[in-house]
Amino acid sequence: MKLYQDNNANTNVITGYGDDHVMISKTRHEGNVLVSAGRVVSDWAPHAGGDLAGLSAEDLARAAELGAEILIVGTGRRQRFPHPQLLRGLIEARIGFEFMDFAAACRTYNILVAEGRAVVLGLLHER
Repeated sequence: MKLYQDNNANTNVITGYGDDHVMISKTRHEGNVLVSAGRVVSDWAPHAGGDLAGLSAEDLARAAELGAEILIVGTGRRQRFPHPQLLRGLIEARIGFEFMDFAAACRTYNILVAEGRAVVLGLLHER
């Protein structure tokens, strides 16, 4: 079901996902990915694998490079949380963040990007 009118064909939206991929504007991407309205970073968090424990502060800082005011991280089939120390850079940069399961993260990103918000989505595929 489509919940909003798609007024901008140049905006990256999540059009589907699976255990090993995500469809961004109908283009398949495998592995961990960082997505903003105008950019896709396919090599995001390469050392993390699908393990949240392998995520680094530098990985999260890349969201700021994409102009994020909000960072949503999809953590696989279930919601997981990073060590609080990892979030210090986001807090200092005044970037809001939320860690969600994959499905909730994709839905939330689509809603926020449709509203024109400066949101970035990071997806960690479980392996």
